[in-house]
Amino acid sequence: MKFWMILLAAGLAALAAGGAALGAWLLLRRADRRIAAYQNKLLARQIDEVQNIYLMMRGWRHDYHNHLQTLKAKLDMGQGEGARAYLDRLEEDLDGIRALAETGNVSVDAILNAKLSLVLKKEIELNFKAEVPQALTVSDIDLCVILGNLIDNAVESCERVEEDRRFLRLYIGVLKKQLYLSITNATAETVRKIDAAYISAKRGNHGHGLKRIDRVVEKYGGYVNRQNEPGVFATEILLPL
Repeated sequence: MKFWMILLAAGLAALAAGGAALGAWLLLRRADRRIAAYQNKLLARQIDEVQNIYLMMRGWRHDYHNHLQTLKAKLDMGQGEGARAYLDRLEEDLDGIRALAETGNVSVDAILNAKLSLVLKKEIELNFKAEVPQALTVSDIDLCVILGNLIDNAVESCERVEEDRRFLRLYIGVLKKQLYLSITNATAETVRKIDAAYISAKRGNHGHGLKRIDRVVEKYGGYVNRQNEPGVFATEILLPL
């Protein structure tokens, strides 16, 4: 009798172990699907940004071609002074054309110009100021991870509110000998407490973005503060210089 009881117990233990293994496998599969979905959204957003830059370049190329045709026509008609005056006006116009962001950091400028041009394209009211010190403790890659996710999440939140209430405010500078980043945006949600449980509950792109920001900030011993009031979501980040 004892022998059969031992066999039964062993069988039940094996079933339990098998069930636990199956549960773990299913969790991993779900996690893989979430990561794949996030990567697909990220890729789609990057494609959108590249297309936006491409359209801007096409516009510049079109204008450049028209300017050359006008100059050639003036020169063919012997209007040398007219051509020179046209060049002077064109030079003034070109001097007035500036990139959206000129922080002094090439990597930061690249991601800000890509992201913020997309913000304007989506007709989100934009107000920003960005100055980045030359000497940084945080790497350009990690800083771009933070900025990219901050802006992506802000845009995602703005898209959930009415068009006339969409806004994004971004500030980057130095505060008390630390790199200070602040972003405030419109939102349709209000939560009382923003903690690890809140971040975990934010499925999809937004939740992954929050976690990536936190990991980078933790890596440098920095500080993150998130606040949510009716209609407004704000994030402040301090990183050591």
